[in-house]
Amino acid sequence: MITTSDFREGLIYQDGSQTLEIIHFQHHRKSQARAVVRVKVRDVNTGSIIEKSYSSDEKFRDVDVRKRDFQFLYAEGDALHFMDVETYEQETLPKSKLGEQARFLIENMDVIGVYFDGAFRTVDLPANVVMSVTSAEPGFKGDSVSNLTKKATTDTGIEIKVPLFIKEGDKVRVDTRTGEYVERV
Repeated sequence: MITTSDFREGLIYQDGSQTLEIIHFQHHRKSQARAVVRVKVRDVNTGSIIEKSYSSDEKFRDVDVRKRDFQFLYAEGDALHFMDVETYEQETLPKSKLGEQARFLIENMDVIGVYFDGAFRTVDLPANVVMSVTSAEPGFKGDSVSNLTKKATTDTGIEIKVPLFIKEGDKVRVDTRTGEYVERV
């Protein structure tokens, strides 16, 4: 059993019949009140993002999690195909299991396959991914004090906001957790 004091980002636990992975958590304590832990979690079975609050004394069932190195091979319709780097066995996941993170997958990308309760359930993506810009709006400098951005589309079809100096053909680093531009590569 684990408690809210054991929470950390990436922890997978079971709350009732739901298997949840912690994306973000925060302890709150107002004066004269009991501590509350607010978490943003992803349901591992459905891929949906949920926000929950727990009292500090709640207990949850720990899930036996094993992680292995995988490589993303290709997407075929709604199926994503991965290969175990050590055994060369192929596994398949539906896109719905990854939710919004599926749009960051690039062929031959190294990911971490997550097994729990003996079954291949999901993958963890690297924090940042390098993508090519396929189209970008022309950038015009104006009378502005703040950072100026424009829309750009990557080779996987993701639309992100980038600085004005980014042009078509540039490679950019994108944060897979937020979907935001990090830097030009």
